Amino acid sequence: MLTGKQKRYLRGEAHHLDPIFQIGKGGVNENLIEQLNEVLEKRELIKVSILQNNDDEKDELAEEVARRVHGDLVQLIGSTIILYKPSKNHKKIELPR
Repeated sequence: MLTGKQKRYLRGEAHHLDPIFQIGKGGVNENLIEQLNEVLEKRELIKVSILQNNDDEKDELAEEVARRVHGDLVQLIGSTIILYKPSKNHKKIELPR
């Protein structure tokens, strides 16, 4: 669980990132989760965009994605999800305490 200070730090780090995944009308599936896990292991912090043709509630979708990748939901702003998951082998981000 991230503190407010850590989330604020991660939001700042994610500001310059572009979304690298899109969730469309197909929703969240196992293939997407596997790909997210691979990328999170390498980058630790990513943005995911939710397309307009997705009928799911954005906040529920963001929480489901974070839960299924065993990561933390940093922020949901508009149609963009920011996810953080500490890497086991490629630790790059040092969180404030």
